[in-house]
Amino acid sequence: MTILVIAEHDNATLSRATLNAISAASILSTFEGGGVEVLVAGHHARAVAGQAAGVAGVKKVLLAEGAHLEHGLAENVAATALAILCDPARGYSHVIVAATAYGKSVAPRLAAKLDVAQLSEVTAVIAADTFERPIYAGNAVATIQSVDRVKVITVRTTAFPPAPPGADAPIESVSPGDDLRLSRYVGRELAQSERPELTTAQIVVSGGRGLASAESYSSVLVPLADKLGAALGASRAAVDAGFAPNNAQVGQTGKIVAPNLYVAVGISGAIQHLAGMKDSKVIVAINKDPEAPIFSVADFGIEGDLFEVVPSLLEALG
Repeated sequence: MTILVIAEHDNATLSRATLNAISAASILSTFEGGGVEVLVAGHHARAVAGQAAGVAGVKKVLLAEGAHLEHGLAENVAATALAILCDPARGYSHVIVAATAYGKSVAPRLAAKLDVAQLSEVTAVIAADTFERPIYAGNAVATIQSVDRVKVITVRTTAFPPAPPGADAPIESVSPGDDLRLSRYVGRELAQSERPELTTAQIVVSGGRGLASAESYSSVLVPLADKLGAALGASRAAVDAGFAPNNAQVGQTGKIVAPNLYVAVGISGAIQHLAGMKDSKVIVAINKDPEAPIFSVADFGIEGDLFEVVPSLLEALG
């Protein structure tokens, strides 16, 4: 049987999240005994298909090109993928997509159309039909087994390394299907930053409600992030209070990160926030409350006033 990975891209570059999904599919293929194929659905996206064809573990790339696929509208991408999955000659047993906003839009539509249960946020592959996924905001890990004929899976990108280059797979053109006209592209506003992208950064500095204001978020955290070459994050409380933009939110309802170093400044450590960062390799917490839950997951804790600790830290870093 064959595993299909649905690629995320901007018609020019294959996303890093797709490399994580291919890595999960490659692990699964060792149990399944089949190959890994990648679907690139877009417009003028042959360059993306070429990038996917060069990823280790990929046996074939399916390229579906059409103007209605240019902006990755979930309804059209799902319809294109569904037509391929329903072709009995191809024999797909699994569909894998990264658990990003894109993947979380496409996968449920596929699962519903196929009348199967979606397996969400998978963090480990145990067997061809058995997987692990976090539950209760990451406080427990469930082992789940699926008997569905086609398994629709989203994978947590921080749980799988990006697949390396090392292949030269063929590219096959497939039908892009029709425009369902269920939604239309209006526009896109992209946040531009010279900082590392939050979900892939090796160092993340996050601020919480303890910073007290948006001005403090900027004046306290930005110099520290600049010194460390880090991405900037925030707790939901800080985002809700307007201290930081929504795309900086780390947590169960925000972004999942697993950097080498996570510095939590003025973050109490609510369970929803811990679910998004507790897999970080080293966690440093700065908080004046000795009972703050963040200290329970921190490798290093500094109990003190962040407005004094952070400047001292910056001075020590030179």
